[in-house]
Parts: sequence; C-alpha cells; structure tokens
Amino acid sequence: MPVKDDLARRRHEKLIDRLESLMRAALKPEYQGYYGHLILSSDDLAEMGELKDVRRAAREAGRRLGWKATTQLVGGRLFVLDEREVPEEIEQLAGDTAAAAIDGAWQEGRRPRGI
Repeated sequence: MPVKDDLARRRHEKLIDRLESLMRAALKPEYQGYYGHLILSSDDLAEMGELKDVRRAAREAGRRLGWKATTQLVGGRLFVLDEREVPEEIEQLAGDTAAAAIDGAWQEGRRPRGI
C-alpha cells in the first residue's frame, strides 16, 4: 500500500508544479505578482485528473506564489484566482492599462472601413 501512496503523492506534486508554472507564466511582470489568474478548459481538466485534486493542487500552487488562491468552476472551466488585496499603485496601473485598451478598441471601431 505505501507504494500507491507514494505514487499518488508524486503525481500530486507534479500537478502542483505544472499548475504553478502555468500560473506564473500568466502573470504580468508590471503587476508585481498581483492580478494572478488561470483558466483551465474542460479539456485541460480532463487531462489533469479529478476536479477535487486539480482544485487542491491549484490552491497549493497559488500558495507557493504567495496568492490567496480560490477556485471556481463555471461552465466546465476552472478559474483559479488570486484574491489578495492589490496595492493602490498597481491597481491604478492596471486601471490605466484597461482604460487604454478600451480607448484603443473604441478608436479602432470609429475608423472608416475600406470597401
């Protein structure tokens, strides 16, 4: 029986490592580790194993990154979110970035289209 437990532990650690890598890759350096998130599709989840195990591993991966990680299943997708309070200067930077993106999209929509 200990062999099975050891195999399960190693498999779980490998899943944590994989999720941590995906979560780290999704971070924007200018936000200094805040606003972390990861969205796993139903295909991703099927590949990774049992939902309860993926959720547990995602929360552990988040802790490794210093996140206050929560998970939510919505429409077959698993959202992993960092719910820490964001420092004001990073919140302002993110707000300015979002406003610039919206303005850019709005300006693009106003340009005449060639026929």
